[in-house]
Amino acid sequence: MDQALPLIFMGLMGVAMLAYVVLDGFDLGIGLLLPLVDDADKDRMIASIGPFWDANETWLVLGAGILLIAFPHAHGVILTALYLPVALMLIGLILRGVAFDFRVKAHADHKMLWNRAFVAGSALAAFSQGFMLGKYILGFASGGWAGLFAALIGVCLMAGYALLGATWLLMKTGPALKQRAAGWARRALWGTAVGLAAVSIATPLISERIFHKWFAMPEFILLLQVPLATAVLLLVADRRLARLCRQDLPRPWEPFACAVGLFVLAAIGLAYSLYPFLVVDRLTAWQAAAAPESLRFILVGVVITLPAIIAYTVYVYRVFWGEAGELRYE
Repeated sequence: MDQALPLIFMGLMGVAMLAYVVLDGFDLGIGLLLPLVDDADKDRMIASIGPFWDANETWLVLGAGILLIAFPHAHGVILTALYLPVALMLIGLILRGVAFDFRVKAHADHKMLWNRAFVAGSALAAFSQGFMLGKYILGFASGGWAGLFAALIGVCLMAGYALLGATWLLMKTGPALKQRAAGWARRALWGTAVGLAAVSIATPLISERIFHKWFAMPEFILLLQVPLATAVLLLVADRRLARLCRQDLPRPWEPFACAVGLFVLAAIGLAYSLYPFLVVDRLTAWQAAAAPESLRFILVGVVITLPAIIAYTVYVYRVFWGEAGELRYE
C-alpha cells in the first residue's frame, strides 16, 4: 500500500490539473475573447461564466496543494524553476477576479478600464500557464530556444483556452453571438493544433527514455491511436464549426466536447511520457513523495474533500445549465 500511495496522489494531482485546465480554461478563454464584442455582448459573455468561474479555480488549489503536501521535493524543484511565471499567473488571476466584480459596480466611464483589466488578467494567467508547461516539458532547460519554445506553448495555450471559451458560448448564447463564436473557435482550433504538435514533437526529443516509450514496438502501434484520435477530433470540430458559422445546429455542444477531448488526449499523452517522473528524468513519484505516514494522513483529507468538490461542481453545472440570461448582480 505504501508503494502505491505516491501513484495515487500523482493520479489525483493529474486529474485535478486537467479539470482545472478544462473548467477554468473556458472562462479564461471568455476573457481573451472579450475585446471582440460590444458592451452588450460583453455582459452576455460574462453572464455565461458567472456561476462557474470562481469554483473552477478550486481545482488549481487542489492540484497545487497535492504537489506541495504530497510531493514536497518536486514542489521545491518546480517552484524554484518557475517562480516568476507562477507569480505572474497569480497576479493575472487576482486582477481577473477583482475586475470581474468591479466592472459592474464601476461608473460607466470606468467600466472600460475594468473590462481591459479582466482581459489583461485572463491573458497573463493563460500565457503564464502555457509558458510554465513549455518549461516543464523541457525539464526546465535554460537558453534562448527553451524560452522561445515556452513562449510558443504560452501562445498556443491561449488559443486552446480561446477555443474552449468560444465553444462554451455556442451552448450558452443566442444565434447572433453563436455564429461569431463559431468563427473564433475555428481559428483558435488550429492554433491549438500547433501547440499539440509542438508538444508532441518536443517531448520525445528531450529524453531518450520518452523516445523509446513512444517508438518502440509494439507500443508504437498501440499508441498511434492517440495522435489518430486527436486528428479525428480536430477534423470533426472544424467541420461542425464550419456549419455553425452558416446555420444553427441542434447539437451545439459537440465542438465543446471535441475541444475537451483534445485536452484529455493531450493529458493522456503527456502523462504516459512523463510516468513515473514528476520532473523529467530527475525525480520519480517515489523520490519526491512525503513520508508514507504523511501520505496516509493526507489521503483521509482528500477522500473527504474530493467528493465534496465533485458534488458541488456537478450541482452548480446542473442548476445553471442552458442558455445564459441577462447579467445581474444582486
